[in-house]
Amino acid sequence: MTIPAVVAHGGAGPGPERNKNLEIAIRQASKILESGGSAVDAAIEACVILENDPVFNAGTGGVFRTDGSVLLDASIQTCDGRLGFVIAMHNTPNPIRVAAALLDEEINGLSGQGARKWADKRGFVNTEVEGRLPMEGIGDTVGVITRDKNGLFACATSTGGCSFRPPGRVGDVPLPGSGFWTQKGIAVAATGNGEEITNNLLSYKVLDKYVKSTDSLKEILSWGLKEFIDESISVGMIALSDKGAGVGVANTDMPWATWLGSK
Repeated sequence: MTIPAVVAHGGAGPGPERNKNLEIAIRQASKILESGGSAVDAAIEACVILENDPVFNAGTGGVFRTDGSVLLDASIQTCDGRLGFVIAMHNTPNPIRVAAALLDEEINGLSGQGARKWADKRGFVNTEVEGRLPMEGIGDTVGVITRDKNGLFACATSTGGCSFRPPGRVGDVPLPGSGFWTQKGIAVAATGNGEEITNNLLSYKVLDKYVKSTDSLKEILSWGLKEFIDESISVGMIALSDKGAGVGVANTDMPWATWLGSK
């Protein structure tokens, strides 16, 4: 049996005052995992809590695009090879639930109106998202990584997109290898400037380095930031391996929290 664990972040830029918000999601995930629930269920429900919290740029708190729209991205991946992601969904306060519904489908990604129509056919909530004004220099998107007693990993991420971006823009959150990546025994999620994260395929490269190295998880995350990201560009990462609690590293403020269960 594997010791269950959770790690979550609240985006690159916000200060430690957001940790109390993260702890609510961490507690929910830990309850699910302690009761024998799956990493997938724990990651989804923790992510939903963060999407419902208006202080985060995800779900309810998604920032307005330059045309005044609120368009949301989300993704979830498991270490056993399943993947689901949605891009630029409107009227979808919890896009992570739609992304998760794709885990066992023949397709693994949907975008825009097509994503919303697919969700409508399956009864997912269709309601206007409140949204909030863009904020300079703060990219408070959310991410959750979980590990259950069976050794399954799940990585869930959600965002309203970087502030001051046009309606068609796609960041790192729904892109495999960029905003997230997981495989057997390891998972990584990134946050911050989506273009830089995507240009460097950051999550995959950091994970691959860890697999091939004897360095600690924290050392590898720090290496990734120094190797690929200019220090003037705000980026952070969280990660979870097959042993111990989660880790968070950033070149700016980044609220993050972790929980480690017992045998």
